[in-house]
Amino acid sequence: MYLIYIILCILLTVAIVWMINKFVSNKMRPVVHIVLWALIVFLAYTTFMSVYNELKFNDIKDDRFKASITKLIDIRDAQLAHNEVKGKFTKNFDSLVKFIETEKFTLTQRRDSSIVDEEATKAYGGVTTYKDIVITDTLGYASVKDSLFKTSTRYKTMMNVPFAKEGTTFKMDAGFITDNNDNKLAVFEAYIEKAAILYDQPKDLILKENQVMSVEAVNGDAIRVGSMQEVKTIGNWPKNYGDNE
Repeated sequence: MYLIYIILCILLTVAIVWMINKFVSNKMRPVVHIVLWALIVFLAYTTFMSVYNELKFNDIKDDRFKASITKLIDIRDAQLAHNEVKGKFTKNFDSLVKFIETEKFTLTQRRDSSIVDEEATKAYGGVTTYKDIVITDTLGYASVKDSLFKTSTRYKTMMNVPFAKEGTTFKMDAGFITDNNDNKLAVFEAYIEKAAILYDQPKDLILKENQVMSVEAVNGDAIRVGSMQEVKTIGNWPKNYGDNE
């Protein structure tokens, strides 16, 4: 885009010079040259600032997106733990923080075994017949907090959006959807609009960012993880921004 803009400026300059040589008298040429040079300087400055501002915007955007994605990854990990222990996700950050601080994972071990299949034994006239089973042993319990965050307390502020206006938090929802077999499936979603993260940046560049579609960018007008329409726990960002699994 910028290359096209520069080429157009060059062609415009050449056209103006040609018109001056052809239509402007020698007496007026010095004045026109001064005006022309002023125009060239203005166009050069405008072009430079346009490129510079977008490069600066991209640097700011990348830093802020990465910071928000780091928080969304923590939210996702906490939600997955909540679903593993409670059998559902939560739509409330307070309950999610309390869960992290108070709940434990059950540590189990699965092993194969076999027992007498009484029905099959009767069917075969008393010949002892066995069937395979899986036995789950409980080995102990592990703190959710220690497992996910170790000594860090960042989970207490994972709901706060970095670089946004003070008090801005991620939006989060949770619930159930029904599949084709009428099974209830737990789902959750957490997201924040790009405009909230980039609130102090040029509006035209934010609008352009909201419309981006690329495998190397965060597509759409928000950064999000999960979905309320399907069973999905990945985010909408490429891996160069952070873990997406």
